[in-house]
Parts: sequence; structure tokens; C-alpha cells
Amino acid sequence: MIISTIAVLIFLLLSAFFSGSETALTGASEAFMLDKDKKEHNSRAKIINKLFKQRDKLIITTLLGSNLFNTLATSLATSVLIGLFGYEGVAYATIVMTFLVLVYTDMLPKSYSVKHANKVALAVAPMVKFWVYFFSPITYLLQKIVHLTFKIFKLPFNDTNNDESTISEIRGAIYMYNGEQKKEEKEMLKSILDLRDIVVYDVMNHRRNLFSLDIDLPVEKIIQKVKNCPFSRIPLYQGRPENIVGIIRVKSLFKAAIEKKGKYDEINIREIMTKPWFIPDNTSLMQQLQLFRSRREHFAIVVDEYGDLQGIVTLEDILEEIVGDINDESDISNLDVMGIRKITDNTYIVDGQVPLRDINRKFNWNINDENAVTIAGYLLDMTRTIPEEGQRFVFDGFQFEIIKRNKNQISSVKISKLQEEISSTPTN
Repeated sequence: MIISTIAVLIFLLLSAFFSGSETALTGASEAFMLDKDKKEHNSRAKIINKLFKQRDKLIITTLLGSNLFNTLATSLATSVLIGLFGYEGVAYATIVMTFLVLVYTDMLPKSYSVKHANKVALAVAPMVKFWVYFFSPITYLLQKIVHLTFKIFKLPFNDTNNDESTISEIRGAIYMYNGEQKKEEKEMLKSILDLRDIVVYDVMNHRRNLFSLDIDLPVEKIIQKVKNCPFSRIPLYQGRPENIVGIIRVKSLFKAAIEKKGKYDEINIREIMTKPWFIPDNTSLMQQLQLFRSRREHFAIVVDEYGDLQGIVTLEDILEEIVGDINDESDISNLDVMGIRKITDNTYIVDGQVPLRDINRKFNWNINDENAVTIAGYLLDMTRTIPEEGQRFVFDGFQFEIIKRNKNQISSVKISKLQEEISSTPTN
């Protein structure tokens, strides 16, 4: 009697162990375990990572253990109670064991494991490993039966996860990353994933704003032009600004000038310039970031499908998509240089070719940039017309007034941030 009761309790404890282990191991974070394994060399995390690679075997083992010991405990308890109360013991066993199994081997361990999945998984990992090995002959047979059943009913068995679903899981994890102090980190993580969907054309410095020099200018004039220049690398063109033939590093130019002791005529610009690196404008930022790293460069000339110059993109442009504006002592902070003139705190006159992403980032605005790159392109897309000078439009909580139009091109726009969003309505 006593031995049988102790055996029932042991079987119930084992059943609770398998039930809680199943919940913990299916709910544990694979990313957390990988980090524990790789960074801290945690032996238990290493065991769990190996178990994750054979999930079907792991699940069958925990289910087998839970059901097996539940059955043994119930059968033994029924036998004991029948010996004590006769056939009425069956009813008593049913009531008592249902309560014990439901509460203590199912609800309680699973509830705890759901809330502490990683902690419980690490705690039970060695024991689960033992039982996976112990039950391996039975689980092998059960796996074959499961596979055969899937084939009979023509159900998909292989893992259908792909890169897209993996990225979605990562995005979901980022959205769950809460807390006011973690807001910046959350935005940075989201921006990293967005690099695959943004092309260099969206973030490049447009050719209209490109600072470049004629390679045929006298060296003395080139030095005069670059001595107050905030850029470290300058494109060189020949004949026309669109014909880029080289890139000159300001540091290399000044070094040559010092070495020649002011004898500028002895400096050969073509010898100290580097060959320009041309990239297509539809290259994704993620791909371009990898190219910058592999080539050990951070400056590229952007061209379209016809080979025409579109602008330049730098490593800093891509990094700013992740971390926001990066300003150092050589950056230009004057809005006028960016093509933006402040009128009031909420009103600016903006050049039509100013990129939407730049102005959104500069003022923390949310003008929709999905279908357009520049302010002018945005207004053409939203109005489906070429607006006249003086026309006003309200989109995305901003009022846009056309200040100047050069033929069919919007040259200047006054943008006013409204206190309350108004439905998109053109006014004259």
C-alpha cells in the first residue's frame, strides 16, 4: 500500500516533469539559447540547441513520457483503490487521479513553464537529454508512424519556413521590444531590416547638389576651391559635370601640395586621384553596405540604367538610415545649404529636389516617402498633375504651397506643419 502510493507520487512527478519540459522547450527562445551558447559557452544552452535540431523527436519524447507516467500512475492508483473499496475504487480513482493529473501534472507545471520558459528549459536540459536517448528506440518507431500517416493523408511534413517568414519573426520580436528607454534601439533594429527594401537612389546625394570640380582646372584653383570644403572626397569631371573621371581625396591633395612645397605645377591630379566606382541606382542599401565593406570603400557614384549620373552615396548615408543624423566638425548644419530656408518654427521654404527622407529625418516629420524621393516628386504623385505657382495642397498633416515652378519642374515649395491633420484638399 505504502510502496504503491509512493510509486504513484513518483509517476505523477515524472509526468509533471515531462509536461513542464515540453512547454518550456517549445516556448524557449532559440535566439536566447544561441546567445547563451556562443557568448557565455553555457553547456545547458548547448544541449538545448542540439535538441532544437530534432524538435519532432523532442516533442515525441516529452509527450511519450507525460502520457506513459500518467497512465502508470492512474493504473496503479486504480488497482490500490479497488483493493481498498472494491469496484467503487474505480470511481474514486477516476475522481482523484483526474484532479491530480489536471492540476499537478498539467496546469501547474505548464503555467509555471510558460512564464519562465528559458529558465525552466535550462534547468531541465540535461534530464531531457537523458530521456531523449532512453526513449530513442520507441521515438524512432513513433516517428516512422507519424511520417507514414502524413504520407497517407498527403499532408506537408517538411519545414516550410523561408527567409521572408524568418524576417517577419525578427520584426515581430522587435515590435515586442518595449520600454521608453529602448525606443531608439527599437527604431535602429527596425531600420536595419528596412535596408533590404531601400535602394541607394532613395538616400543618395542628388547630382544637383553634388560638389565636383573640373579636372582641367589649374591645381592652384582646385586647392583654393577645396580648402574650405567640408567633404573629404570630391568627384572630378572632364568636359561636363556628368562625366565623372576620378575621385580626389582632399587629404592626398594637401599632402602633395606640402611635399611639393607650393610648386603646384608639379602636381599631377591624375596621379593622385582614384578611379571612380559606379553603382546602379537600384542597389539595395543592405547590398551596398556589404559592397562597401568588401571593397573597403565608403564612396560610390550612382548611375541609372543608361549610365547617366544620378548622384553619390557614402557609407555615412547608409549608417544614417540606421542611427539617424551623424554630424561631425566638418558637416554642414546650415539649412540653406540643404535647400531649406526657415520662415517660422513650423514653416519652411524647401527646394523641390530636397529628398523626403532627409527632411523627415531632419525635423522628425512623417511625410509619406513610399512613392517618391523628393518633395517635387511627392507633390506630383499626390496631385497627379503639375501644380501651378500659388496652388496649395494639404497632405499628411502638412500644407504645401507652390512658390516657384520652372517650366514643368517644381523648384520651390513652402511647407507648413499643421497643428491638426486636415483631409487632403487643394486650395487656390
